[in-house]
Amino acid sequence: MRKIVAGLFISLDGVVEAPDTWHFPYFNDEMGQEVGRQMQEADAMLLGRRTYEEFASHWPHQDSSDPIAGHMNGTAKYVVSTTLTSLDWQNSTLVTLDGLAELKKQPGKNISVVGSPTLVVSLLREGLLDELNLLVHPIAVGKGKRLFPEGGAAIPLALTRSATFSTGVLSLTYTGA
Repeated sequence: MRKIVAGLFISLDGVVEAPDTWHFPYFNDEMGQEVGRQMQEADAMLLGRRTYEEFASHWPHQDSSDPIAGHMNGTAKYVVSTTLTSLDWQNSTLVTLDGLAELKKQPGKNISVVGSPTLVVSLLREGLLDELNLLVHPIAVGKGKRLFPEGGAAIPLALTRSATFSTGVLSLTYTGA
């Protein structure tokens, strides 16, 4: 059975929004290897509506010789949305949260949740997320969307793997408790 696995860059104060504005000073070979490992273990992406729209406006217009653009454009993409009715980006399919259990039964590698923090929390609450990989950066961003909004119900998790990178970034893997 396939697993749904999320990987997020996150600050010490829980911010996951706009990591491109604070994450790069901490990116090194160790982090590159971890991100690469997660990419190699997946053959499909799961995206929320906002992340899909952002990516679909960017990646199809990038040079196909760029390996990241090739990966993003060539990989199967499943988009969870209650408002979108059609998708223009190649290899993209609309799905519902209810349909994810069936998708997990299909043969293949992991299904990687890319960005999409609102979707990640929904998957955790519904018991559909098998693994949460957080790359915790040693910075308090101070503003921006946090992974877990205030007022939500508790979600117990179990730490299954951890590593500390030379930049002070923590690589933490959680499963449901």
